[in-house]
Amino acid sequence: MFGLFGQGNLGNDGSMEAVLGYLRAEHPDVILDVLCTRPDRVTARYGLSAAPLHWYTPDSRRSKASAAARAVLGLGPDAFRTASWVRRHDVVIVPGMGVLEATLPLRPWRTPYVMFLLCASGRLFGTKVALVSVGANVIHKQATRRLVTMAARLAHYRSFRDAAAREAMRHMGVDTSGDPVYPDLAFALSAPPGEPAAPGTVAVGVMEYSGGNDDRRQAAEIRGSYLEQMTRFVVWLTDQGRPVRLLAGDTIDEGAVQEVLSGLRARRPRLPAASVVAEPANTLGELMGQLASADTVVATRYHTVLCAVKLAKPTVAIGYAPKFDALMDEMGMAEYCQSAKSLDASQLAGQFMELEDRADRLRPALAERSAANARLLARQFAALSATFFPAEPAGSTSGAGPPAPVPTEAR
Repeated sequence: MFGLFGQGNLGNDGSMEAVLGYLRAEHPDVILDVLCTRPDRVTARYGLSAAPLHWYTPDSRRSKASAAARAVLGLGPDAFRTASWVRRHDVVIVPGMGVLEATLPLRPWRTPYVMFLLCASGRLFGTKVALVSVGANVIHKQATRRLVTMAARLAHYRSFRDAAAREAMRHMGVDTSGDPVYPDLAFALSAPPGEPAAPGTVAVGVMEYSGGNDDRRQAAEIRGSYLEQMTRFVVWLTDQGRPVRLLAGDTIDEGAVQEVLSGLRARRPRLPAASVVAEPANTLGELMGQLASADTVVATRYHTVLCAVKLAKPTVAIGYAPKFDALMDEMGMAEYCQSAKSLDASQLAGQFMELEDRADRLRPALAERSAANARLLARQFAALSATFFPAEPAGSTSGAGPPAPVPTEAR
């Protein structure tokens, strides 16, 4: 497997866990290793052999100019290392993630470049590369766009996590007519046992958000406005007497969570400490456990929103990319979205009250759609088995043969 694993993004790690669970259950004889961002953490947590994705790992102690120069110098070594790694494998799976996206600040020589290296190496050496339930968006920066589209064309198998991602890739000139759409891989994960939902508790997922790839000049302003509106909303919740659980979907979000918490304490110094809980999560399973203890959810990071609706929690999504609209529309929650870039705490409070009024009717529908998504992912795993592991040993549990991939239009 190949991806941005171990670096603190719980959604990326959860996508890997979903495919790892499938491989261990259906193909236990597969010899498996990983090329990823933080191999030490992946090895410690999952017991997998792992190697570093990049020759150079960014160091916060260095200047931005120095870090950029070192990253560029690493392009050559990365090409050699990636090609050598790919050559040793029969199949490489890229499980989920927004590997064809540039919805957040992204330099072309990072993920777009290594995705191109991966897929080009696969074609060169006959290694089959599978992009499984990946995200994509229309990219305007020419260098990034070219690398991403070339990578997509060179992959042996592509599936997208929503129709908008597939359409974005088609818009950029890739023939996606034969590419299926399946749900995000996190829908295949089992929900861990958690504490019963505490009546009235609201989970609020805060993100280190400063705009998208085209917003670098306004990044500080966007970040400040977003955190101010999130703080105002949390203050409003506590003024209503609501218990609040602040969540981070990535380790880089923890600073933003603490800023919201500090802003709340500054404005409501007499608020009991137990009124607001902010605990880190190390895995997507732990995050789902935290979500399970809430009645309702308001969140920004994509996989926090996804896990909330997967657990049938009435949710308001504060999105920053088309993937949020696609997810919420599919789950029957299209009207409960806001833009992170233009977030308004007063409007959010109104949406939240409407959400609570409908919560009892929304939960059964969310549970039904979540179960349907899990079944669709089981079909995708069966399709992967037929494509990449066709010779099944006697007594295999993977079933008689997969149905054809199911595009979104048939779901």
